[in-house]
Amino acid sequence: MATLFSRIITGEIPSYCIAEDDRFYAFLDINPMSKGHTLVAPKQETDYLFDLDDALLGDMMVFAKKVAKAIEAAVPCKRVGVMVIGLEVPHAHIHLIPIQKEGDMSLANPRVSLSKEEFEEIAKEIRFAFKKLY
Repeated sequence: MATLFSRIITGEIPSYCIAEDDRFYAFLDINPMSKGHTLVAPKQETDYLFDLDDALLGDMMVFAKKVAKAIEAAVPCKRVGVMVIGLEVPHAHIHLIPIQKEGDMSLANPRVSLSKEEFEEIAKEIRFAFKKLY
């Protein structure tokens, strides 16, 4: 059975897509830690990030870097934090989280509530920045 993220990647479940290529898919987290919180996943269904082959893992980080630069261009933040948890969905993925301070990365923080229109707008802004940069 396909993972939740595989179903998102194939379009079976709608998402706020930021960028994709033949191997990776970036989309907004629908339960974000901050506005612009984005997930980057390989299209190849693999449960654990460190089970990806070295070349794919390296390329995924390069893809995530490009997405992070687009987030920085679209969302006011000091940095884009990177987090890998790996337990919540059995599909390798990286969290890219716009932050102002280290504490913004705490899982204990309340999540940000955004309307559909706000998700659409931030996705549009990050996509625009991604296309402009790359």
